[in-house]
Amino acid sequence: MTFFVLASCRFGSDSNAEDPPPVTENPTPNILFVIMDDVGIDQLSAFGYGGAEPPSMPTIGAIADAGVRFRNTWSMPECSPGRSVLMTGRYPLRTNIYQAIGPNDLANSQTDPEQITAAKLLEPAGYTSAMFGKFHLAQAENNEAGNGTPAQIGWNNFYGWISGEPGSIDTTAGGVAAVGTHSCGYIPDETQTNGAYSGACYVPTSNGSQCTEIVGASALGDSAGLQCVSRGGVLVPDDICQSETPPQVNFDQVNAHYVSPLVVNAAGEVLEAPLSDIRGRGWRSTIEVNAAIEWINARKSQPGPWMTTLSFSSVHKPLQQPPAELLPSGINAELNSNCANLPNQRRLSDAMIEAMDTELGRLLVETGIAQAQSDGSLIYDPAASDTMVVVVGDNGSFGNLVKAPFDPNRAKGTAYQTGVWVPLIVAGPMVEAPGRAVEHMINAADVFQLFGETAGIDVPAAVPRGVDSVSMQPYLSTPDQESLRDYNFTQGGLNLQLNGGRNGPCVFYGNFCSHTPVSKNVCEDNAGVWWGIGADDPAVLRGELTQCWEVNQAIYDDDPANYERNRIVMNPTTTQAVRNDDFKLVRNQALDYDITLDDGVEVVTEEFYAIDQNPRLPQIDKANRNLTTQGLNPQKQRNLDLLRAELNSVLASQISCPGDGNGDGAVDDLDLSTQAAVQARWGGSSTYDFNIDGSTDDLDRDIISANLGPCPL
Repeated sequence: MTFFVLASCRFGSDSNAEDPPPVTENPTPNILFVIMDDVGIDQLSAFGYGGAEPPSMPTIGAIADAGVRFRNTWSMPECSPGRSVLMTGRYPLRTNIYQAIGPNDLANSQTDPEQITAAKLLEPAGYTSAMFGKFHLAQAENNEAGNGTPAQIGWNNFYGWISGEPGSIDTTAGGVAAVGTHSCGYIPDETQTNGAYSGACYVPTSNGSQCTEIVGASALGDSAGLQCVSRGGVLVPDDICQSETPPQVNFDQVNAHYVSPLVVNAAGEVLEAPLSDIRGRGWRSTIEVNAAIEWINARKSQPGPWMTTLSFSSVHKPLQQPPAELLPSGINAELNSNCANLPNQRRLSDAMIEAMDTELGRLLVETGIAQAQSDGSLIYDPAASDTMVVVVGDNGSFGNLVKAPFDPNRAKGTAYQTGVWVPLIVAGPMVEAPGRAVEHMINAADVFQLFGETAGIDVPAAVPRGVDSVSMQPYLSTPDQESLRDYNFTQGGLNLQLNGGRNGPCVFYGNFCSHTPVSKNVCEDNAGVWWGIGADDPAVLRGELTQCWEVNQAIYDDDPANYERNRIVMNPTTTQAVRNDDFKLVRNQALDYDITLDDGVEVVTEEFYAIDQNPRLPQIDKANRNLTTQGLNPQKQRNLDLLRAELNSVLASQISCPGDGNGDGAVDDLDLSTQAAVQARWGGSSTYDFNIDGSTDDLDRDIISANLGPCPL
């Protein structure tokens, strides 16, 4: 465990994480927090972007018109660190959550029970909290709480998906076809290869299944197969209902956004629903919104404010076509039944974003936060429902889904603008002069502070471990508020795994290798080629690799004469960036193959860019704009020096304190007693595993005993 000091925070051995946060005056509106998955600012016309064909997002447009658009917001390069910063107000170097959490990541790189999450922060102010949809702040594996992690770290209710990303597409469409037959996970219409005009739709029940015969496309054009999977069923094509479920029907198969392993934390219990449970079957955005609507409406008869986190799974890959009823723009007519077709993926992404927007609009209407007009548009008056609505992206868009003029080669997973520049909208009764934009720097950590400020909580005093956030409230109440940040910061890297391990190498588009995908399936679902353990793609020269640099080694061994032409780029294993109002510094570290040493060597690069938020043609950090390749005038050199000093200062602010498991600034008897309790009841990976060997044991106790006393300052 480590310890850091910020001037705005209170630290010391007398700090007590159990003390309730100080609460000031109490206007406490409800909070609806909406997280969009892999939706960067490049997608949104409400921010001036979206390319030639932006996704249709009238609901989010209405929220923007009624609130404030923060047009200069940074998150982290990937989903788990982005969500962690939103929910804790603390950078990845404080939490060890640097990349998407996967099954091999230790508890040391998951949100630990000692953290003050947004749910814990708001509880003393009377808030009841719930989260619906994607969690991905921890993982069931290597975690004592297992699928109970949402409740463990503060949420009163959770209904969704612990591991976050959807599983692979079921190309058998529920067992009725050979593997690889249906790239979208359902049977298309009869005009398509392997399609069907009609069939028997079997939907699982607690004691078998119910069957309905579907004939022809829906009025909006959904095939019989898409209609069936949208209901949570499996279509047996060209057949009529039988008294028994046909043996080929498989209800126990993950199918991306249509069939997922649902987890529920409620009333102190944890439910892990099987794939055959109808609650986890159907379009994910619909499931997420249905659960949120039910919970919010039930809260109306109960005292106190609420915070609902609606954490959408869209538009995370693998991509699938949503039901046509969620696509009022008619974009479904443009889509084909080949979800693996790359040109089609961009429009599939647009359709999934539109479907998410449609479902968000339904939530606003059915909970009374907004009203629907006869033409389907929304009347959204934030003051009428006393509800603050916050909409944000967790990180930038995925590479091949990026909209011009942003850079698809420097997207999600990188610290470049396309990877970390996200949309942020805040609307609510506290907003003065709605419909405006703020160009000042905002960090995802600041959203955490906004939640506390909304409840009247002194956030720095409420979080003994310290926060990296600054205030957002003044931007809402004062239209001409000056910038509260001199710098912004983002970072990504590798999570902690047993014996210094990392996710296996995955090569994208044949030209760069990444350790981001947590498994072979995730690599391939994102159009990558897996070179790690279990590699079976014909393009792989040598299997069982553990390092990206070993891919270049294999390429060199195969054809030394053409190595420079065939070698691939190493995605950074560590990426950091800092900016001020006009300039940005990016520092990347990667391991690459060295021919002379026949080994992997660390390569560190720094790049310096001029950037802005021009709504038509933003100045971003494309490779050909690196200012370090040019002569720097005194003004640019001064900015580079300042940014380098700021980056080094942030990175140095996290001081190591071995033995401080609860982050209270001291290694003491409380650490000894907690470590002993964790060892006795669990013994596996925990934040008290100081030697990172996957066990909480006597060796960790020895580390505490050897370091008793205050943490270094």
